[in-house]
Amino acid sequence: MQQDCEVLGVTSDIIISNGPLPTTAIHQEEFREPSMDILERELPVVMDGQIPLGDLLSRVMQSIYAELAELAETMPNMSDSARKRTLADWVVKTKKQVVKLYAVAKWARDAETVQKCMNITAFLMTQNHQFEGAMDGLKYARESLDPARLRNHDLLTSLDVLTTGSYLRLPTCIKKSMIPIDSLTDLQIGQTLAGMEDVIRYRLRVFELVPVEMSQYRIVNGRVYFTVPTLFEASLCLRGAQKDEGWFFVHVEFLINIGGDLTGLQEFPRIPAGVMKRHITDEADARLAFYLPLPEEVQLDSEMPRRPQLPEGVIDTPLVRIFNFLQMMSLSYQLEILWYQAERMRSLGWADYLTVQMDQNRKVMTVSYWIRRPPPQLPGRQRFKLPLLGGTITISIVEASGPIQTGPGPARSPKARAFAKLQRKSKLGSASPSDEVEGLRFQVLWEPAKGAFGVKVPAEESISNDLLRVDANNLDFENLLRSVIEGHAHSVLKSFQYQLQHGPTRTVFSPLGIVSLVKDGACPYLMQYSHIHSCYYTEGVQALRVHLCADEVVIMTIDSRTGRMNLRDTGDLAAAGRGPRFTAISDQLNDNPTLLFEALTRLRLHTITDLAEQKANYLGLQSFRRRNFKQEELQKLGPSTHGTLYIQLSNFPSHYLVLVITDECFRYALITTRILTESMFSHMIMEDIAWLDFDRIHGEDIMITAHSSRSDLRIGKRKRDSDDVVAKDSTVIEVDLGFNLETPVLRELYSYCCARVAYMNVERQFKLRGIPFTHVNPTSGAPVTMELAHIQSSLARSVPALCVQSEHILSGAPAAEAAMPNIRVIPLNWWSEKRAQVVTSVKLKYVQQPMGKTAGTSTVIRPSKRIIYDTTQAVVSFLSENVNTCVDEFLEEWARVSKMVVIAREVAQMAKESSWEDVRLLSFDLQTVEFAYASDYTVSISCEDQLSSMGGNFDLRFSRCRRWQNGEKQDKEPDQFNPHDDAEPFLRNILRHGHGRLAPSLHRLVTLLRDTLPIATELEEIRKKSEQDGRSVDTFAKAAGWYRLLDADLKHAIDFRLMSGRRVAILDGSYSLFDPAASTTPSTSSDTDDTLGLRPIPQFTEIVTGVVRDMVSSERVQAGKIAVVDVGVICDTATVRDLGRAIHAKVLEHNFSHNSSF
Repeated sequence: MQQDCEVLGVTSDIIISNGPLPTTAIHQEEFREPSMDILERELPVVMDGQIPLGDLLSRVMQSIYAELAELAETMPNMSDSARKRTLADWVVKTKKQVVKLYAVAKWARDAETVQKCMNITAFLMTQNHQFEGAMDGLKYARESLDPARLRNHDLLTSLDVLTTGSYLRLPTCIKKSMIPIDSLTDLQIGQTLAGMEDVIRYRLRVFELVPVEMSQYRIVNGRVYFTVPTLFEASLCLRGAQKDEGWFFVHVEFLINIGGDLTGLQEFPRIPAGVMKRHITDEADARLAFYLPLPEEVQLDSEMPRRPQLPEGVIDTPLVRIFNFLQMMSLSYQLEILWYQAERMRSLGWADYLTVQMDQNRKVMTVSYWIRRPPPQLPGRQRFKLPLLGGTITISIVEASGPIQTGPGPARSPKARAFAKLQRKSKLGSASPSDEVEGLRFQVLWEPAKGAFGVKVPAEESISNDLLRVDANNLDFENLLRSVIEGHAHSVLKSFQYQLQHGPTRTVFSPLGIVSLVKDGACPYLMQYSHIHSCYYTEGVQALRVHLCADEVVIMTIDSRTGRMNLRDTGDLAAAGRGPRFTAISDQLNDNPTLLFEALTRLRLHTITDLAEQKANYLGLQSFRRRNFKQEELQKLGPSTHGTLYIQLSNFPSHYLVLVITDECFRYALITTRILTESMFSHMIMEDIAWLDFDRIHGEDIMITAHSSRSDLRIGKRKRDSDDVVAKDSTVIEVDLGFNLETPVLRELYSYCCARVAYMNVERQFKLRGIPFTHVNPTSGAPVTMELAHIQSSLARSVPALCVQSEHILSGAPAAEAAMPNIRVIPLNWWSEKRAQVVTSVKLKYVQQPMGKTAGTSTVIRPSKRIIYDTTQAVVSFLSENVNTCVDEFLEEWARVSKMVVIAREVAQMAKESSWEDVRLLSFDLQTVEFAYASDYTVSISCEDQLSSMGGNFDLRFSRCRRWQNGEKQDKEPDQFNPHDDAEPFLRNILRHGHGRLAPSLHRLVTLLRDTLPIATELEEIRKKSEQDGRSVDTFAKAAGWYRLLDADLKHAIDFRLMSGRRVAILDGSYSLFDPAASTTPSTSSDTDDTLGLRPIPQFTEIVTGVVRDMVSSERVQAGKIAVVDVGVICDTATVRDLGRAIHAKVLEHNFSHNSSF
């Protein structure tokens, strides 16, 4: 009784306490209906068109808050009527939205019932589909049962009855049914299997060609099991023990493991069964018996096709054919599994963004992801063209051939190739196999779409080959697709990072930590999608983290499913109004990704301005983001200005403290404005701009150092951890190098500007010219004496001197390299009734004593009223009587003396540094420099018009002085003519073109003068000698290092060209170095006398060769110091005089003998 109750689901206690149950009660317990909760869980969940009410409520509230915040910012500037009208419109519109939201909330009460109805509808549709399938199956079964009722035709018995009138034999089925067959014993079965195993082992080891890939096998239970890792395990058996007996297929198991989502795993078993097993068996047996002869009874049938015969010298290799077949089956099986997984992903929400295609041969599967819908074509609007897909993954079955040098065959290791050759030679000898092994493998190719996201992603650098492969032990297409997508997203974000850090925005985003690639784990969509569809997703996605300013950070991600870029803010939660801004930016970036850099720069600017404006409001200051300035007025703030915030001084309405937003930090300026009343729109202009240094204002010591090549000063940079130790009890307000503007800092700047307005006239010149400067206070720390108290203003110590960098004020000025980095500008008498003056002091990089008749003997000389030169300290002071023109006067005087100082100093050092003992300085008086560059050859250099846009001119005067011999001057007056005087127009350009770097240009000039001196002197002697002999020749300079000796008939010439390494090329003047073909073209006899230009010197090459041979044989020149070329000779400067004189003499002698002139 107890057992019966347990079977019925009723306990014995109930029976004892209540008595025996009736039959109806037991029947009801057996067929108890499930509860409603169980039935509802069986219903499919359909979320078509349903969205959470919380999301809608949050979206509406954020929108209302953003609009309200915008009204709070804009309404204070409106009139009273405009504010009322705007507020009324906003209330009406918002009320409509709230009413709609209320209606939706009321309707949401029935959302659960509607959802249940949708689930029931989906369940009924599925059930209806199943009913239709069952009806179709019954109909098919009825139609296929009729042919099964017919009996099989006994053709042989029918023929016997037709021909003989009676049957000759009994049907085989009758014999088998009447005469029983003796069953084999276990011992006989074991002996049969053992004998079959011996036969199989013998055939495999002696004459069956086994592919190397199937060399791993075992023989057991009368058959052989071949195992090919990651492909299959198959068993074969022989039809008999005879040599010509063939193989037959027994079973196969595909050595694969399916990973990822295991839904539908039963559709792809490892061991095929049923119809699939039958098809594989039939095809495998057909391939194994492809060359076996048919049975005799089948051969008698004339309609049966004959099997192919093996050619002579060809041996059947059935194991090779079965390997090729099963290998292809295994790979195709794996490809079908991957295709099924891809199609399942499409059914789980990827259908709109993923396409899967398979070719007709089912060997190539192509998957395209991040599919985009074509944008609507609007007339008159041109859109940025983006590809309609993100990338393509192609999985194909290809043949893996080995290297060409190894011969034909599949790709194998050297050991496997050697084993295959030995097996083939031992088993086949000189014969050929009937089939060759086909090496197949999977090939996974990833091709990103060109221009996706507006960047070019190289496929070889984005994803490693280890990820682009099909793993038979873990067949997971989703994992492969996500690996590719993650690599693609990483490459795109990395490209964005590189462009941000090295593109036009590199000054903003290049510092370390500003732009970085991170793993973003908080991806709401992926978490929700994974929860709904029970799919596996990685914890983090690739994200680009961009630090805007302070604690404001923007995270940019790429959705793995849709391929859309998303931007979100991780800053202060109170800024709820930024949600629509980020949504709009994300939509713009998805339409045109090239706007990323502009969008991030604009977003960064808005964020910085919002924070600065918030600090100004905390202090109760009146601030404006824009003023009525024209664009050309805004350019006065510098080219690095990207945004401004104007804080109006309450006591001085025409003055503003301007927070200038640059790439790296804030710059602070005090501007003076004026309204143009005559303009139609009352434009404002900036009459004066004063840049502020907060460190100096706060009273910290400033150390002036040479700035980098950047034109903008680093404003707000404090001297930290330097050689000066700040006292522990001193109050220091730290200024962040970025845009973390503290409220005390802004208060200090505003207070200083109120006290600084009246003292900007002294600095006006530098501001109008855009020259940055630094305030220095030389009297800091010094006690104020009674005398200073009477002669100075009480604000004198608050208005310090100015220090500018030479690279800024002397930018474009001549000889800027002669000045030390710091130039001090001190305004004087600005506190008294006297006329204000400005003293600009420049310390030269070296001390050079003036010399000559006009230099004097004092250590301080004053060449003019406005110039004072301290020779001991090398300090030049420029005095300006007019403050408004102090910079112009300084540059004018600097241009007159700086170059002469540099030239005098370089000449004084040339004898020591260049080992030129005969180079010496003769005269220097800040106006003119005269020096000897070789022996008694001198040059006098002066400059003029140095402020011109062309860089000014240099005046070179060449002459000769008395020779020095044993340290004393010779009394004999030298010839005053210097042959370099003819090349003066070319030589002056060397100094003129070296406008920015005068010292190297002077060295080049002296080197050129010394190297060309032998050429110039020798040509001058040839000219003089020709005049004495009654011949007229002309010598002149064609360039600084190019001299020409021209014949009187103006038809022949010899060129002397200075080359590098103190070499000289003596060439035929008719030969052009720029067009040799034109120079060597011979002239016809008819136009010989009428040809314009120079003619080749007759037999000039033979003349040069003979002269060189004579000079080498006479040891006047060394053989290695001279080289003969096609149209001349190359020698050094030491032998140019002897060689040039000899060549000229030989040319004269040859032309005289042939009655031609030179």
